[in-house]
Amino acid sequence: MSRTDSIPERGRMAQIFEKLFALLPGLSLVAAISAAAYAARHLPGLTAFSPMIIAIALAMVIRNTVGLPARAGPGVVFAMRRVLRFAVILLGLQLTLADVLGLGGAGFLVVALSLVATFAFTVWLGARIGVDRSLAELIASGTSICGASAVVAANSVSRASQADVAYAIACVTVFGSIAMFVYPLLPAVLGLDADGYGIWAGASIHEIAQVAAAGFQVGPEAGEAATVAKLSRVMLLAPMVLGLGLMVRRRARKNGGSAATGGVPIPWFVAGFVAMVVLASIIDIPVPVREGANLVTTALLTLALAAMGLETDIASLRARGPRPFVLGAVASLFIAVVSLLLVHLVAG
Repeated sequence: MSRTDSIPERGRMAQIFEKLFALLPGLSLVAAISAAAYAARHLPGLTAFSPMIIAIALAMVIRNTVGLPARAGPGVVFAMRRVLRFAVILLGLQLTLADVLGLGGAGFLVVALSLVATFAFTVWLGARIGVDRSLAELIASGTSICGASAVVAANSVSRASQADVAYAIACVTVFGSIAMFVYPLLPAVLGLDADGYGIWAGASIHEIAQVAAAGFQVGPEAGEAATVAKLSRVMLLAPMVLGLGLMVRRRARKNGGSAATGGVPIPWFVAGFVAMVVLASIIDIPVPVREGANLVTTALLTLALAAMGLETDIASLRARGPRPFVLGAVASLFIAVVSLLLVHLVAG
């Protein structure tokens, strides 16, 4: 290579290092908040919450008190978008087709019907009470599938504002946490055995950590059934995102947009998620590797949600009023009631 040929190459390398250097302040801030979230969850009263939820709460406090330094912006945006997508891909390693088969046809039917009914009802009710369509779709996604992870995955096609994303995450966090504490008090009252209770909890509580806490508090059998039901529900994340993308595309065309401007491509990370599920189904992944991937997934999601919290202005959340919160409450009650009825009718 001649000297003149190496000059553009050195220029490209310099640009790459410059971009990486620009990410450091934001990524460092996000990492510090994430580390604080992991430490905080060992405090009394916070052990039931995942580091993801604590991280976004801490970050929102920082953003709305101290503020976000301008030089941290690029790194925060990188964590909020790129890191998040890799976390969703790794989430697929937690699932296998054998998990679904282990749940049984009746159990999976409870999960699937509850999910579809809740998503449709929430979007419908949101339109009736005046909640913005994009925000209603995010609340519907988080309530019907897997909490914060589903909200951010759905936003890849709905393209709502970060304030809407934060509002939706707040809704599913609050009502999922309430369910986590209330559900273990109800099995005997509702006439549920351990297996039936586990399916109900897994089909209706929002976050994976919340499901595990509510399930194993009743007993190991209930905890295992709840975890399997929840993972089967997470497996439906990919078709939900694709279906939501088609809805957004159709809505854009109806409003006069072209396929080019209104169309929503299949998110690449959803394809990666499906690939990881297939990989975990056909290859016997060692337990230490699977557990390690789970830890990495949680860490990446914590980083991403910390970044999202740093981008959230509470004033903009307040401006949306109480209607989205009411929508989240009704949606959570709806999925609890519908899944309970289905457990008695289908899996009882």
